Parts: sequence; structure tokens; C-alpha cells
Amino acid sequence: MDTSAEPSAIPEVPGPDSTEFRDAMARLPTAVSIVTTCDEEGRDHGFTAGSVASVSIDPPLVLVCLARNADCHPAFASSSRWAVSVTSYEHTGLARRFATKGADKFAEGRFRRTDSGVLVLEGARLALECQVLDRYPGGDHDILVGRVVRTHTDSGDALVFVDRSFTTTAALAPR
Repeated sequence: MDTSAEPSAIPEVPGPDSTEFRDAMARLPTAVSIVTTCDEEGRDHGFTAGSVASVSIDPPLVLVCLARNADCHPAFASSSRWAVSVTSYEHTGLARRFATKGADKFAEGRFRRTDSGVLVLEGARLALECQVLDRYPGGDHDILVGRVVRTHTDSGDALVFVDRSFTTTAALAPR
């Protein structure tokens, strides 16, 4: 058998429409994170992310997905560092504000600036400081891959978004 031949083209199969796909993905529980960066003028930017994943242990890499139409997209497209703060249930209001276009996202909330110059959320269950490794197009989003340079952990129940509602990891535990 000749294995050097070009692989045969996989026929395109129609998928769900955007409403059906959005409804399906709402069933997937996801930790709620606030992702922050600082632009060249020193202004802070951020968004609420439900798409954060570990990519590699060695080197330590994570990815986040950011909508291309997000107000903060230009800042993340040019920054060299960003941070992920995995929220606790007490941060529900803050997560909603960071998910709102045009909101003054840093008006409330307890943030602290790290040695690398990005903000992390005080009381976050987990904070990851990242150096940009790469950016990839992914449909209507960009996939940002960062090398983790520092971690900070705290206790508490993580804020989770599932079925279009906020809940906690404790509420999802079997009884």
C-alpha cells in the first residue's frame, strides 16, 4: 500500500446552525475566568472567558479564546503578557461586568498588579500570569496561547457557568 499519496479530501458535512450550537455548548459546564492585559499606553483591558484550557505541562502552556469583535481584542492582539483569574462565586457580578461590552470593567473589584505588570483578581481561586507564545485564528475568535510564568492559588468554590446560569463547583458535586 502506498502511504505517500495525498490523503483523500474529507467531504464537508453540514453542522448545526449558530443557535443550535450555542444551545448545545450551554450544556458544557465551564469555569468562569477573567482575563486581563495592559496595552502600550498602560491602560488595563479584560474580558470574561469560558474558554481556558491547559495545553502543555512541559513547558506550562494555557490557551484562552477571545472574540475578534471584543472591545479589548486590539489590546490582546498586541500585548506580550496576560493573566487568567479563575473566579469564585463571590465574583459573579464582576464576571458579568467583564462580559459586558462598554462596561467600566475595573471600576469595582479587588485587583492587584503583578511583577509582570498585569492585573490579577484578589481572591481568585487560581491566577496564571502568562507570556504570549502565539495567536491563532479560530473562526470568529482568536486562540491565544501563553506560557505560564507564575501561578497563584487560593481556596473557595470556583464559579461555573452551565445552562446559561452561574453556579459553584460545590453545587455540581454529587449528593
